[in-house]
Amino acid sequence: MSVARSRILDLMKILLALLTWLIPKVQCRIFSSTFNPERIRTGNKILRQRLKGPSIAAYYPRRVVTFKDLQALYPDLETWDEDEEERLEHISILKSRGKGAPKKRGKDQSKKIMGKKKKLVAPKPS
Repeated sequence: MSVARSRILDLMKILLALLTWLIPKVQCRIFSSTFNPERIRTGNKILRQRLKGPSIAAYYPRRVVTFKDLQALYPDLETWDEDEEERLEHISILKSRGKGAPKKRGKDQSKKIMGKKKKLVAPKPS
């Protein structure tokens, strides 16, 4: 009893296809990597990386208490912030020359401006 040669070739093709799928799966299990035969982008490379947050946080020095923090903690204490006074003086000088920031619009003014539409004027026939 002999098996047809074409049948043997078909079985060999099926066995080869099965092995080409099974071997990478076993390799992935051995080397603890993800099995992705369709090669879909999963972001696994990024997810395996170490987190950067702790190292970045350790690079920068810890936040030191600022002058504004002290003023907020002790509002009854009379304090003098030289940098803030200098900034305010600079702004007042700019405003006196007309170079300061424009005034903020109130809620009423912004609604009025948004509500107005320009009327189209037809050209006069000559």
